[in-house]
Amino acid sequence: MIATRIRSMTAPHWLVLFGLILGAWVILFAMAQPAELREMSQIYGSDFWTAFCTLTPDAAGFGRIFVMWVLMSAAMMAPTVLPALATYEDLGRSTDTNFAALVWGYLVVWIGFSLVAAGAQLVLFQFDLLSALGDSRSTGLTALLLLVAGVYQFTPLKEACLSKCRAPLSFFFAHWDEGAFRNGLRLGLVCLGCCWALMALAFVGGVMNLAFMGLATVIMILEKMPDYGRYVTRPLGVALVAGALVTLL
Repeated sequence: MIATRIRSMTAPHWLVLFGLILGAWVILFAMAQPAELREMSQIYGSDFWTAFCTLTPDAAGFGRIFVMWVLMSAAMMAPTVLPALATYEDLGRSTDTNFAALVWGYLVVWIGFSLVAAGAQLVLFQFDLLSALGDSRSTGLTALLLLVAGVYQFTPLKEACLSKCRAPLSFFFAHWDEGAFRNGLRLGLVCLGCCWALMALAFVGGVMNLAFMGLATVIMILEKMPDYGRYVTRPLGVALVAGALVTLL
């Protein structure tokens, strides 16, 4: 059944979506490369990319940081919402749907999150709590982020948001009359409720750390799976709280 559904994702809108996800990861990879490699790219006339990929968390570089967070959110969150998008497309076989409006509504939420995250990165950098690459320079900040993320794994809000992500059909039926764009906004807010604390751990693992981004993406995908998610959420919370205590000690 799953293999059949995956093979059916060959319509133009799916190819565009997969292309955007791949493009976001490619650009993030370019932005994460060491400065020496970026300098070598000047040989090939890549001055624009060299300047763009050199992140400077100050007023002048805020726009680049914001774009980086948008790309990171798209690259990490889009794979986690594919089951919900597939469910929405299946509903379109029996009623009118607007796939593009749904996706746009979803992205609006994460663009807003990226704006807040970029602002937080700028402020934390100015207080010397983050390095220029966006990773924590403070034991206290690291422990706090791990503790908040760990405790949040046990909260009713986290469980409520996960329950909606794990049952997209029920979610869409409950809000179908609101239209595709507002359903996209709701879906984005539910995903934000599931994942904001884990995304904030980028300040621990490093904002431009591809290994962290890849691991976090896999974890968030597993959390939203109905069959396996319950085996991930609370054990992960225990591990994060333990990590906070170890960091303090």
